[in-house]
Amino acid sequence: MLEDAATHTLVTEDQTKGRRHMSPTAELSAAAVEFLSAGTRTGMLGFLARDGRPLVAPVWFVVDSGDLVLNTAKASAKGQALMRDPRVVLCVDDPHPPYGFIQVQGVATLSEDSDELLDIATRTGARYMGPDRAEEFGRRNGVPGELVVRIRPTKVIVALDVAE
Repeated sequence: MLEDAATHTLVTEDQTKGRRHMSPTAELSAAAVEFLSAGTRTGMLGFLARDGRPLVAPVWFVVDSGDLVLNTAKASAKGQALMRDPRVVLCVDDPHPPYGFIQVQGVATLSEDSDELLDIATRTGARYMGPDRAEEFGRRNGVPGELVVRIRPTKVIVALDVAE
């Protein structure tokens, strides 16, 4: 076990492969926030259907004060599932060498606050659609019938540089 000097997180190194795996934590490290915030990586949100089947859906998200935050329609499968059971997992990968991923297990809180809806939808729009379309995206998705989903991490698993 080593300590990552930048994040003060324990890191194990597979000497034969050179991979970095950070020990699971209950919060996002600076390195995790940097990875999750880079570019336009889509998250894969795992949740449970009414009958208990596991489902996965792609989501756009932003990191906000140590939480992962996204919008979804209240009437969508995601919205309905999260109102029943707030336990979720969100996995984000880097599909390019040297590859890596972060899995965030957590509990979602839901909000219909109009100011928060507009803020998160606008920030998400800026990230994925570009700053020139942020307001357009915010106005389209920060409306009644939408939810803000705020995922508070309970367990974070980080595996970076897995191909090295």
